Amino acid sequence: MSDAVANVSGAAGVPETAAAAGHPETEPENEPEAEKEAEASPTAGLPLRPALEAVLMVVDEPVTAEHLAKVLDRRPREISDALRELSDEYTVQGRGFDLRHVAGGWRFYTRAAYAPAVEGFVLDGQQSRLTQAALETLAVVAYRQPVSRSRVSAVRGVNCDGVMRTLLQRGLIAEAGTEDGTGAILYRTTNYFLERMGLRGLDELPELAPFLPDADAVEGESQEGVPSFDVDDET
Repeated sequence: MSDAVANVSGAAGVPETAAAAGHPETEPENEPEAEKEAEASPTAGLPLRPALEAVLMVVDEPVTAEHLAKVLDRRPREISDALRELSDEYTVQGRGFDLRHVAGGWRFYTRAAYAPAVEGFVLDGQQSRLTQAALETLAVVAYRQPVSRSRVSAVRGVNCDGVMRTLLQRGLIAEAGTEDGTGAILYRTTNYFLERMGLRGLDELPELAPFLPDADAVEGESQEGVPSFDVDDET
């Protein structure tokens, strides 16, 4: 009986001997893939077009296709194609909003045909448009930029300090360095200007520049750096 017990003990010890000889249990081969799936972006599995619409509903300025591609974990070309398809679809359906490529990015806009309805809701009888003086000043800056405040005044024939401050406050123009020789501050239009005008870039401005007088040929004493205290913003 002792021999039988010995044989059973020896048989039972075989697995222990094999393990001791360097044959550990095999590890799961799919562990790296599981970790990769766990690290996947939560936006990767979302339907692309509804995801784009959701993001575009909350942007407050035009957003580029590259930025959208990064957020949604997609290729930029795929995003660009989807955006154009959505824009065409809204136009064909006659929706009250439009998806436009403006100022280097994409954003929803009210379709022009329904502007009166939107104005009636937003303004509710109040007027918040730019004055004629501000529009004229903005046009000079747009076509002559970068341009100094005194040269804008020379083109218009009136002091434009107050109107320029209004345009600065509204974010339609911004400082763009100084003028060589005089040190006068130069101004240019902003991306917000392009956005409000519905333009992709300054090259889409109407061809009006030839009808504006050359500021260098207009005589006028420079008021650059001299504060104005009696300027009427409605000039």
